[in-house]
Formats: sequence, structure tokens, C-alpha cells
Amino acid sequence: MRTPVLQRMRHLLVLALLLVAAGCQGSFPADTQGTLDRATGGELRVGIAENPPWTQVAPDGTVSGTEVELLEGYATTIDAEIRWVPAGENTLAAQMRNGELDLVIGGLASDVPWTSQIALTRPYTTAEGPDGAPVDLVMGVRPGENALLVDLERYLAEQGGEL
Repeated sequence: MRTPVLQRMRHLLVLALLLVAAGCQGSFPADTQGTLDRATGGELRVGIAENPPWTQVAPDGTVSGTEVELLEGYATTIDAEIRWVPAGENTLAAQMRNGELDLVIGGLASDVPWTSQIALTRPYTTAEGPDGAPVDLVMGVRPGENALLVDLERYLAEQGGEL
């Protein structure tokens, strides 16, 4: 035999579940600024700080390096053209904060000091640091652009065996 209190609690639970389900109509993860949607079939704005062998910028603006190759491969998967923006790490962090860049690369260590301005991917590889200790390398994504972050991390994980 059901008591009125139990029936009411059951109805409230069903109502709460319906409200939660109704609020989940969007896709997850989502970008707050729609970066992945904008870049797909369009332009991916990538800040690049020189840090051989991960990233190199020639005097004529030509870029190369392991991370450049990784991002060129990623851009192909979303049919995007990359606009490379070379600068120092501090400048790139400020440009990221201002919404001028979508990604930042440059052999970034997972302990970079700009985590309030840049969201970091999970480490995609480990390198030897200046002191010989292992350093986890990451890439920077514009904060709040979670769909882009997850899509890039998925790609980096798939490429993990090829680094």
C-alpha cells in the first residue's frame, strides 16, 4: 500500500527527471563561443611560440615542427585552414584571453603559468625538460571551448603512438 507521501515523492522525482532531460537538449560538450563549429570548414587561429623541435618559425613566417604537423593533421579532420600567429608565450596568452586565438602551441609544459587564460589539453606526450626530468606536454585551447578541447584531445590520443 502506497502512502500519499511516497506517491508525492515519486511524482516529484519523475517531474525532476523530466526537467533535467528537457534541459539537456543541446549537445555536450559545447563551446561557449562556437569555435569548433566556426573552424570546421573555415579557419583555425593558432598561436605558435617557437620551441624546437616542437615548433619552429622561420624568418619568412614558415612554421614547422612536431606540433605543427599534429595540428595540420587535426585541421584536416575538421576541414579547416590554419592561420598561424607567431609570438612569444606571454603575448599568445594575452591574445587567447582576448579571444583572438583558438589554440596555442609551443612545446607547452603542463605547468604553464597561464591557466587562467588558456585551457590545457590532457598531456599528449612526455619530453625531457631542461633539468633532465620528464615534462608532460600539452596544447592550449581558448577557455570554455569544450567541444574543441575534447575533439582535439581525441585526435591527439589517436596519434599518441606516432609521436
